[in-house]
Amino acid sequence: MTLTPQWLDELRARTSLSTLIGKTIKVTKAGREYKACCPFHNEKTPSFTINDEKGFYHCFGCGAHGDAIRWMTDQRGLPFMEAVKELAATAGMDVPAADPRAAKRAEQARGLHDAMAAAQGFFEEQLGGIDGGEARAYLGKRGISDATRRAFGFGYSPDGRGRLKTALKDFGEPMLVEAGLLIDPDGAEPDGGKAKKRDTYDRFRGRLMLPIRDIRGRVIAFGGRILGAGEPKYLNSPDTPLFDKGRTLYNIDRASPASRSTGRVIVVEGYMDVIALAQAGFGEAVAPLGTALTEHQIERLWKMVEVPLLCFDGDSAGQKAAIRAATRALPLLRPGHSLAFATLPTGQDPDDLIRASGRQAMESVLNGAESLIERLWKHEMSVAPLDTPEQKAALKQRLRAISDAIAHPDVRAHYAHEFRERYDALFFARRDSAPAQQRFQGGGNSAGRWQRDKRGNWKPPIPPVGSEARAIGASGMEQRLLRAILAALLRHPEQIAPHREMLSALQIGDPLLAQLLAAMISLSFRKETVETQALLTILGQGELYNMAKGMLRADAFTLTPDRMATDPDRLARDLEEAVRVMAQGPELETALVEATRRFESDFSEENFAEQQRVRALKADHDRRLAELAQSEDIV
Repeated sequence: MTLTPQWLDELRARTSLSTLIGKTIKVTKAGREYKACCPFHNEKTPSFTINDEKGFYHCFGCGAHGDAIRWMTDQRGLPFMEAVKELAATAGMDVPAADPRAAKRAEQARGLHDAMAAAQGFFEEQLGGIDGGEARAYLGKRGISDATRRAFGFGYSPDGRGRLKTALKDFGEPMLVEAGLLIDPDGAEPDGGKAKKRDTYDRFRGRLMLPIRDIRGRVIAFGGRILGAGEPKYLNSPDTPLFDKGRTLYNIDRASPASRSTGRVIVVEGYMDVIALAQAGFGEAVAPLGTALTEHQIERLWKMVEVPLLCFDGDSAGQKAAIRAATRALPLLRPGHSLAFATLPTGQDPDDLIRASGRQAMESVLNGAESLIERLWKHEMSVAPLDTPEQKAALKQRLRAISDAIAHPDVRAHYAHEFRERYDALFFARRDSAPAQQRFQGGGNSAGRWQRDKRGNWKPPIPPVGSEARAIGASGMEQRLLRAILAALLRHPEQIAPHREMLSALQIGDPLLAQLLAAMISLSFRKETVETQALLTILGQGELYNMAKGMLRADAFTLTPDRMATDPDRLARDLEEAVRVMAQGPELETALVEATRRFESDFSEENFAEQQRVRALKADHDRRLAELAQSEDIV
C-alpha cells in the first residue's frame, strides 16, 4: 500500500492536533497555541507546545517534535499504518487500497508542482514583456503598486492557443493537462483510433494571471481575469490532484502569518478585494475561489482564529452570500468558534471604500461587525412581515430550525435560549403605558389607584407585571397536566430531546417538579439515547426518585406500552401540544394583564378591542387545558 504525500497532507489537515493530544494529556490554551507538560520527559513547567495551524508539536525541553502521525507512533506506540488508519477513521477518510500505480502518481504530483512553478515564471515574464502592456495598464488603473504586483505574483497569459504549451513542452502534454494548464478537447473519450485526435491548447489566453498558493506557498492553481470584453470575467483552474477549490482559500499562505500578529482573519468575496486590503495594510485577508464558503474552508479559518470576520458587499448578492455562510457554519459551531459579519456600504467594494474614505473607513466597517446570532436574527426578522399571529409563529419556527441545526448541545441550547428571550421581548414585552391625555378624574395612571367598577364597587389597583411570567402549576388543571407530561417523558425518555426547547422555557412553581424536569433535560444533553431505568438510577434514591416512581405507577398519566408501540407519532404530537398549551398559559395571562392595564389607563376603542382579543385567546386556552387535563390518555 502506497500513501501519496497529498493524501497524508489531507489527513494531517483534517486532524485537530490539540484535540488528539488532549485525549492523552492535559492541554491549555496559550494565545494562538496550546501548552502542556511534555509526555516524553518529566517536567513541572510546561514546555511542550502544540500548533494546530502548522500541524506540529514541539518540546523546548527535550526536543520532541512531530505531527499527528508521529504522535501516534512515538507516544501511543502504534505502527505507522495502524496510526494512519486510526487517524483516518476519526477524520472520516478512506485509506487508499493497495495500488502499484500509487507510487507513480506520487511522483507525478511532485512533477505537477514543478510544472505549476514553471507556468508562474512564464506568466510573470510575459507581464513584463511587450505582450503585457495592456495588463500593466490595467494594474496601474487599479492603483496596484509594483511592490504589490511582485508580492502577489501577477502575470499575464498571452492571447495565443499554444504559447504556454510551447514554453513548457519539456513537461509533456499529459502532465500539463492534468495540471489544468492545457485543455484536451478530446477529454477521456475513446475514439478507437479512428477519429483524428485534436490538439491540446492553452487554458488561459489573454488574461491577467494570479497564482493560487497552498499554505506552504506552492503554486497549485491560477485565476485569470479577462482584460477586455468577454466571459467569464474570472477563470479559475479546474480541480486537479493539487487543487480543490472547496478546500482552498486565496492568499492563505500570506494571511496565515499575518493573522498571528493581528488576531483576526478577514474573508472577502474575491481576489482583487484581498489585494486591495493587503495594499492598504490588511494583510490577513483571504477569499473563497468562486464558490460559497464551504465547511472545509470554515474549519481552515478556525485553525487561524476562533471567530473569522466575513466582510461582504452590502448589495443583495453579498448579503445572500453572508447568510449562506452563516447557515453552513451552524452544524460546525462549537464553544468559542463562530463567525462575525461586517457589511460594506452598498455599491462599494473594499477598494472603492479605501480609495474614497481611507484605511480608517475600512477599519470602522470591520469594528462594527455583528455576531453570528445577531446576523441570523436580523435576517429572519426581515424575510417576511410580522403583523399577524401566524407570521409571528412562523418566525418562531424559523428560529427553532436554526438552533436545531447546531450539532453541539451546549451551543444549541444557548442559541435556543437567546432566540426565545429576543422573541418574548419583541412580542410579549411588559411596557408601562402612560396616556397622552388623562381620561379620568384626578389624572395619573389608574393602574396604581383604587377605582370603582361598573357596579360602583371599589377595586384595588392592577398589580404591576413582574419580570418573570407566573409560575406554572398554580391551578389543579395545570398541576395535573404538568405531572402527566413528566410521567410521559419518564416512560419515554427519547421524547425529551425533541421537545427540549419548549420544556426549558417552562417556569414551574413546584420546586420538586422543576428539579425533576431540569434533571431530565440535563441528561438528554449528555446522552442521545437513555432508558427509563437508567434515568431513575441517575435520579438516585431521594425525593426526586420517589416522585418519579410514583408517576410511573399512575397509569392515567401516560399511554400504555401497547399504544406506544403502535402509535409513536401520536405520542410525539400529543406531547408537543401539551407542552405548548402549558407554556402558553403564563404568556397569555401576562398579556391579558398588560392589555387590561393599557385599557384602564386609556379607555380607547383600540385598547378595548385588544383586551377582548387577548381575553378570548385566554378563554380558548383554558378550555383546551381543561380538556387535556381531564383526558385519560393525555400523552
